[in-house]
Amino acid sequence: MKWESYLKSYQSYLKIERGLSKNTIDNYSFDIERLCLFLNQNSIQVSPIVINEETVQQFIYAVSKEVNPRSQARIISGLKSFFSYLIFEDFRNDNPLELMESPKTGRKLPDTLAVEEIDALISAIDLSSNEGERNRALLETLYGCGLRVSELVALKISDLFFEEGFIKITGKGNKQRFVPVGDLTQKYIGIYRNEVRVHLNIQKGFEDTLFLNRRGRQLTRAMIFTIIKDLAVKINLNKKISPHTFRHSFATHLLENGADLRSIQLMLGHESITTTEIYVHLDRKFLTEVMNTYHPRK
Repeated sequence: MKWESYLKSYQSYLKIERGLSKNTIDNYSFDIERLCLFLNQNSIQVSPIVINEETVQQFIYAVSKEVNPRSQARIISGLKSFFSYLIFEDFRNDNPLELMESPKTGRKLPDTLAVEEIDALISAIDLSSNEGERNRALLETLYGCGLRVSELVALKISDLFFEEGFIKITGKGNKQRFVPVGDLTQKYIGIYRNEVRVHLNIQKGFEDTLFLNRRGRQLTRAMIFTIIKDLAVKINLNKKISPHTFRHSFATHLLENGADLRSIQLMLGHESITTTEIYVHLDRKFLTEVMNTYHPRK
C-alpha cells in the first residue's frame, strides 16, 4: 500500500467521518503531497507506515527554508493529523511528529475597514450596469451578515427567510446556522433579484443560486476577490483587503458597539470561541471607554 492509497483513505475519512469541506481536505492533502515530493527528490524509499521521526524532521527543516513560520506550523499540524489517523486505523503505533513543536507565530490580525471605508467601497460601484446592482447586493450581504466568501457564492434563494429576518448559511463541514439579515441588505437583494436576476439566462443547476455571473452560473470566489480589489483601487484605498476583511470588520464593529463574544461566535459559525477571540483587537481607547462605562468603581 503506497502513499497514494493511504492518502485517499485519509481523504475519505476527513470527508465522511469528520465532515470537512473540500477546501480543507485539499489543504491537508497538499501537506502530505509535499512530503511525498521531498522523499522522491531525495530518493528516500519509505512508506507512511515505517517513516521515522528523523526523516520527517529532515523534511520540516527543508520546508522551513522556503515558508514562513505560520505555514510551517500548518504543515506540522497537517502531518500530525495524518499520522494520528494511521494510528487510529492501526496502520502504525506511533506519530513521528509527536515531540515536534510548531514555531511560535503569534496571532495574525487581518486589516479592518472602518464603516466609512465600507460605505465608500459600496458607493464606488457603478450601478448603471446589471453587475453593479448584483455587486452592491453581494457586498452588503458579505458585510451585513459576516459571511465567508465560500458561503456567499453558495447562498441559495431557498436560504432566504426574510419574513423571519434570517438567512440560512451552510458553513465549514456542512454545518448550518441562521444569521440575522438587516433591512438594508434585504432591500438590495430584493432589487437585484427583481430587476436584474430575473432577466438572466440561468443555466441548469443554478436556478436556486442567488448571485450569478452574466452567463447565469454561480460566481467564483476569485471573482469576488477581483470585484473588491477593483473597488479598492477605484477609491485609492491603501489597504490590502479581501472578502475576509468584510467578515472581520463585521465582527469588529459588532464588538465595538457592545455585542457579546458568544453572539458573534454564533453568527460567524465558529466552533470554538477561542477562534472568535482573534477578532478582539480593540485599541486601548475603546477598552478605557468600556471600563469607564461598565466597571462599578469607575
